[in-house]
Amino acid sequence: MRFEVVIIGGGAAGLMCAIEAGKRGRKVLLIEHNDEVGRKIIISGGGRCNFTNLHTTHENFLSRNPHFSKSALASYPPDEFISLVRKHNISYYEKKLGQLFCRESSKQIVEMLLKECRAANVRVETNCAVRGVSKTDEKDSGERFSLETSHGDFTCPNLVIATGGLSFAKVGATDFGFRIAKQFGMKIVETRPSLVPLEFQKSVSEGFKKLAGISLDVIAIAAANPFRENILFTHSGMSGPAILQASNYWNRENVIEFDLLPERDVEKLLYENRSRKILVSNFLDAFFPERFAEAFATSELKNLPLNQLTEKQVSEFASKLNSWKVNFAKTAGYDRAEVTLGGVDTNELSSKTMESKRQKGLYFIGEVVDVTGWLGGYNFQWAWASGFACGRSV
Repeated sequence: MRFEVVIIGGGAAGLMCAIEAGKRGRKVLLIEHNDEVGRKIIISGGGRCNFTNLHTTHENFLSRNPHFSKSALASYPPDEFISLVRKHNISYYEKKLGQLFCRESSKQIVEMLLKECRAANVRVETNCAVRGVSKTDEKDSGERFSLETSHGDFTCPNLVIATGGLSFAKVGATDFGFRIAKQFGMKIVETRPSLVPLEFQKSVSEGFKKLAGISLDVIAIAAANPFRENILFTHSGMSGPAILQASNYWNRENVIEFDLLPERDVEKLLYENRSRKILVSNFLDAFFPERFAEAFATSELKNLPLNQLTEKQVSEFASKLNSWKVNFAKTAGYDRAEVTLGGVDTNELSSKTMESKRQKGLYFIGEVVDVTGWLGGYNFQWAWASGFACGRSV
């Protein structure tokens, strides 16, 4: 069966692309290999879907070409998606830092997108596995793509890959999009898990295993990018919003620095309290949970009163609290990562249409592309924006 547009991947980007292309009168087929579309939408935001961020700019995204996302983001800003949410009477709220969530359920977003698909006459095929993609060149109809699927064979002049990255295999993530890109000679920027917990090196983990479950408000700094959020100690490392943000910029060569007492000059605090006989461990107890204070204070300092600390000890201890440097060994892997960093090289794509520069009629959108947002709704906004840009072009 022939369609004008076939979209592989029924996630956020694929659904948005299908809606926009369908609105323009295109005959559209959306293929999803799961038994329902939008699985990642449904589980996101603790089931309430952080569907966008009011403060979205291209500076909230990582890519080898940091300017690539500008065009799509400008063509479909957060207000556009918010208008769609309001049109469907979905109640939402701002949690913090511009992050918008559904008040009730993330399923409302999926239901909204499916309603829009139906209104645009988009055909949706779920439980449909794509077994192969090939390109033909017919004299009467020009270049076209042929798809062999578990639901039959389809052809189209415009093929959109919206299959996401490698994160969350439990919701069906695969490397399909990267394989298709390579099949057509396109370059892939090396991928790795991101927005993901980090695991300590063995030398560090032994001292902090007993801190699992403790949460602290800190500033985490990775590659000169500061994030003021909570960290959460786990049995093997750290999680929490600040760590997830920092993980976008982390690699094994870089340490992550933590200001454990933001907005406090610890050295000044120590000097102000030096006349007191309070122990270092008790000083820490005033700011941190007891378990953390016990583990953080060095054995030679914890039982010393502040008035016995040398100037060097004061300086070093203050520096440790305001600038604690931690080496991590690895991430917690794709199964616990919210996104995949890297992907189809943006130099291979048009920033206005998402079309491949190597293969006419082939498009890549959403997470499969080398554009990765910060935590807080930015990746959904990229999905909507890239899907919209592609949908109005195919």
